[in-house]
Amino acid sequence: MTSSEQALAHPASSADAAPGKQPGAAPGAQGRGTPPTGTDSWRSRLYRWDMKASPYAFIAPFFIIFGAFSLVPLLYTAWYSLHNVQLSALDNQTWAGLDNYRNLLSSDFFWNSLWVTFVIGVISTVPQLMMAIWLAHLLNYRLRGSVVWRVVMLTPYATSVAAATLVFVLLYSWDGGMINWLLDFVGVDPINWRESDWGSRFAVSTIVIWRWTGYNALIYLAAMQAIPADLYESAALDGAGRWQQFRHVTIPMLRPTILFTVVVSTIGATQLFGEPLLFGGVSGSKGGSEHQYQTLGLYMYDQGWIIGNLGKASAIAWSMFLILLIVAVINMLLTRRLRKSQ
Repeated sequence: MTSSEQALAHPASSADAAPGKQPGAAPGAQGRGTPPTGTDSWRSRLYRWDMKASPYAFIAPFFIIFGAFSLVPLLYTAWYSLHNVQLSALDNQTWAGLDNYRNLLSSDFFWNSLWVTFVIGVISTVPQLMMAIWLAHLLNYRLRGSVVWRVVMLTPYATSVAAATLVFVLLYSWDGGMINWLLDFVGVDPINWRESDWGSRFAVSTIVIWRWTGYNALIYLAAMQAIPADLYESAALDGAGRWQQFRHVTIPMLRPTILFTVVVSTIGATQLFGEPLLFGGVSGSKGGSEHQYQTLGLYMYDQGWIIGNLGKASAIAWSMFLILLIVAVINMLLTRRLRKSQ
């Protein structure tokens, strides 16, 4: 066989013998084992660094703001609570240890403000959440103009505390207020709402109820719309009416949401400040002439900014913080119990 006939019989041999290729090498295998150039190495390191550092860069603003405006003041307040510090002489600090906390436990004003905070929290939270569930239940059905009603319910929440409280001050005015006018119309003697113990607490509670009922109603409405419709259909097939469906289907499914709103409302009641301050007028920081509606927030403000005892005010602030921690622990235990029961 001649050389030309051998080339025709084995055409791949001439290709394999081409310069720069190894016999039996796979296509595209050339250059795989070569090290990357300096530009490629720099780009790969930059890419890996970007993938690792970008998430931290995105969340860094939150932690910076939290540290500057929440964590540092919290720790500084803890430091002040262990010292005798006056607002007029911040540089003259003397170590007091736990004396500020002992003085709080022996102070009648502290226990009075704690009791007032508890009372206003109860008489504002319970009616507020009950009304919110009822309104959410109405809106959960196909009510005409439901979008308009949702906006209307959210309007009080968007109203400033000052504007809302000043309106209620006029309503509860001793001379010429609409509330006393209505009481006189039905034959009830007018009430001095600012000077009355329970009257002033009820008046402050109505401001809180008016502002937060719509907000909680929208939270309940969102939770109700997440309940599967199959549960209501099964209850209807078993002969349950709307009230029975509400009791045996809606309320059990809303337990986590109800617990959440109770905790949030408790935190808000513990920090209640603007409504009683503006309601009281000149004596607002004292919570009335007899401290009849002085909450913990007002007591802290009175001690720190009116009297100028920043050490005692800091101890009050940390006492409020400990109360909120107890509420959070109770919330955690109840949540775990609900999950186990379900």
